[in-house]
Amino acid sequence: MDMPSTVATALPRHHEVPSESDLEVVAKQLGRAPRGVLAVAYRTPDGQPAVVATAPKLDDGTPFPTLYYLTDPRLTAEASRLEVAQVMKWMEGRLAHDGDLQADYRAAHEHYLSTRNAIEDLGTTFSGGGMPDRVKCLHVLIAYALAEGPDRVRFGTEAVALAADHANLRGTAIPAEWPTADDLGITASVNEFTGEELA
Repeated sequence: MDMPSTVATALPRHHEVPSESDLEVVAKQLGRAPRGVLAVAYRTPDGQPAVVATAPKLDDGTPFPTLYYLTDPRLTAEASRLEVAQVMKWMEGRLAHDGDLQADYRAAHEHYLSTRNAIEDLGTTFSGGGMPDRVKCLHVLIAYALAEGPDRVRFGTEAVALAADHANLRGTAIPAEWPTADDLGITASVNEFTGEELA
């Protein structure tokens, strides 16, 4: 099965049309039948579909603005753990005072909207993850970074690095070559807002 041309043109080339077995794996990961899956946007080094690209509107017409959806339970659990550890607050604190981060986050927001709108325009400026002004969902930012690579959205790249470094997911759920927290120049062991260990 081929992707519709509008989808194939909008999404990065490495995204794959999902096979029936991919959709079965995703259903097991989610505990329900997946909806609106257009592509496997990221596959783990150990071969599992882990991020899917979803249609902006589901089959019943319901808007679904989350372009990239995180499905791998190892990654969703780690995203939740990082959220509990106040990583979003730490990122938002930096965002408020760092012009480079603001520019990166706005560019990531605009790219997300542009990609989704090229598939189907929802007529909204909402993207996901809190972009471009807040950090609200690490699941979305991790999915976005894994789907498009470490140079697309800095906060997503950082969250993936923290997940890799703290949950021993490098080489299994996360690429071995993904930048480390040290590579990115971020504190990986202590949350500066709570003083609690992230690991």
